[in-house]
Amino acid sequence: MVNRVILIVLDGVGVGAQPDANAYGDEGAHTLAHVAEAVGGLRVPNLEALGLGHLGPLAGVRRTAQPDGCFGRMAELSKGKDSTTGHWEMTGVVLEKPFPTFPNGFPPEIIESFQQAIGRKTLGNYAASGTAIIQEMGIQHLQTGSPIIYTSADSAFQIAAHEQVIPAEELYGMCRTARKLLSPPHQVARVIARPFTGEPGAFVRTDGRRDFSVEPTAPTLLDSLKAEGYPVIGIGKIDDLFKGRGLTRAVPTKSDTATVEETLRALKSVPRGLIFSNLIEFDMLYGHRNDAAGFARAVQAFDARLPDIIGGMQQDDLLCITADHGNDPTRSGTDHTREYVPLLVYGARAARGVNLGTRKSFADLGQTIAESLAIKRLARGESFLHVVMQG
Repeated sequence: MVNRVILIVLDGVGVGAQPDANAYGDEGAHTLAHVAEAVGGLRVPNLEALGLGHLGPLAGVRRTAQPDGCFGRMAELSKGKDSTTGHWEMTGVVLEKPFPTFPNGFPPEIIESFQQAIGRKTLGNYAASGTAIIQEMGIQHLQTGSPIIYTSADSAFQIAAHEQVIPAEELYGMCRTARKLLSPPHQVARVIARPFTGEPGAFVRTDGRRDFSVEPTAPTLLDSLKAEGYPVIGIGKIDDLFKGRGLTRAVPTKSDTATVEETLRALKSVPRGLIFSNLIEFDMLYGHRNDAAGFARAVQAFDARLPDIIGGMQQDDLLCITADHGNDPTRSGTDHTREYVPLLVYGARAARGVNLGTRKSFADLGQTIAESLAIKRLARGESFLHVVMQG
């Protein structure tokens, strides 16, 4: 029925606060609607054609009478709102307990153990914007050689260092050390390397970011597909989010443009299985920096490449476009927001214009992909394949 699935995650592109958003301080969040409003309307004719306008009022986006795709939205069932949690859930792993956060910094025993392990003192250890903290502490870092430790409202232990003081490979080694030290109850979702360059007053982060996630706590869709002999290609930060597990090939990228290009290459070279791509710039470059205009440009840039992706599809392919959480850049904070995520599904042999409704879990998508590729059921999620393929 389906021979290949292309799963594209638009990182941070939420479509409205979930009912429990107030528990996260995110009531009223709506990433896509607020971005569209902030720029006087989005111009996304290709997403519009798939049915994006049916997800609710979005300035500039028409509610197409006869969409080419199926459309809906998904709620996150897991506790939390980080990338790791979102990606795991869409592959069948639902977390009953959120990853820990450290709004007041990490406890002394963690910092002391880390310092002893790397042979250096550290700076920072508080919640901060990554771009701000390197300006605040960059000179002291240059003078002392001490890496800068910080966190956010997300479950993350971030390490920033100037590449001339601590080269990127050494910084990655420090991240691996931290990953081993951060065991329960301090097991954060991700340890993140944040290399930067430049001079005092003009420090800039490089594209050398790397995420070191915990290993999934249960078998995922990726594990099942790989076990059944399917190619599973992870493009962008997919490898980092799953700690490499379940992939037959990982393709790291340094930009969303590169991620789209690698996705197009995979469409030409990988005739079956799963092509799983994450576009990170919505979240990393614009959501976390309260840049609604930049966010809008990124959405429109992806829309402009969508015809290339669809043009590279085979008759028995299924394209799924979604997100892992929200990151509303119009809010006062700079962290992720607890939101529904979009669900757009397209295929030459799939139904047109079907409303998939509000799915109870991201895991419904993973279960649908599992059924479409005829592998065993995942532990969580309800498939909607029968609706998508009714035509």
